[in-house]
Amino acid sequence: MTKEDIIKPENLVYKKPTLMNDNPMHYCPGCSHGVVHKLIAEVIEEMGMEDKAIGISPVGCAVFIYNYLDIDWQEAAHGRAPALASAIKRLWPSRLVFTYQGDGDLACIGTAETIHALNRGENITIIFINNAIYGMTGGQMAPTTLVGMKTSTCPYGRDVHLHGYPLKIADIAAQLEGTAYVTRQSVQSVPAIRKAKKAIRKAFENSMAGKGSNLVEIVSTCNSGWKMSPANANKWMEEHMFPFYPLGDLKDK
Repeated sequence: MTKEDIIKPENLVYKKPTLMNDNPMHYCPGCSHGVVHKLIAEVIEEMGMEDKAIGISPVGCAVFIYNYLDIDWQEAAHGRAPALASAIKRLWPSRLVFTYQGDGDLACIGTAETIHALNRGENITIIFINNAIYGMTGGQMAPTTLVGMKTSTCPYGRDVHLHGYPLKIADIAAQLEGTAYVTRQSVQSVPAIRKAKKAIRKAFENSMAGKGSNLVEIVSTCNSGWKMSPANANKWMEEHMFPFYPLGDLKDK
């Protein structure tokens, strides 16, 4: 019996996007990055933009995203992805240009580049993975770390009197004149994944239509940094992250 005898077209419920290659992913088991990578690949393929998509890879856990999606990539210095994306889109207006950034990269080192690119209305999409911690470098407190949440640099929990308050990037972005679409989604369940894919598609279409800048925040888990199993991390996210970072569209111009 061959593989073709087992996997018939009418029974195929999962198809790997052709943009995704067979390189083994380096992410921890249960990480949200791989799911979002797949959604980006699917949307690019469905839009027929394989030869016109340019991604800006970050510094952080997803620094090697270019190893998994076979499109054009440019790597940026820490936090500078929106500035680089702005330049590329202005030089090549016909290209689908997006950044892929974590909360340490985007909401800390790259806050200025993020806010100003969004405010200028650059026709790009920023995909923002928010897991409330520095995942790659040891689990330190991030600007998005919740009050009371323990990390390696706030082992007794985030204290607002010492560390300040968590930063709600999407809420800030929604107030800027240049943003066309700002949304906050997640990928912990099948319905959530479908909504996240729809959001990415809308943001990409907006950027190609010249409607302004777009921010898609994905509230995510970091079970390694949180010291939890993948299942417990999803549950903790639903119980603690979602109340502070509520899901849904914040702006749709």
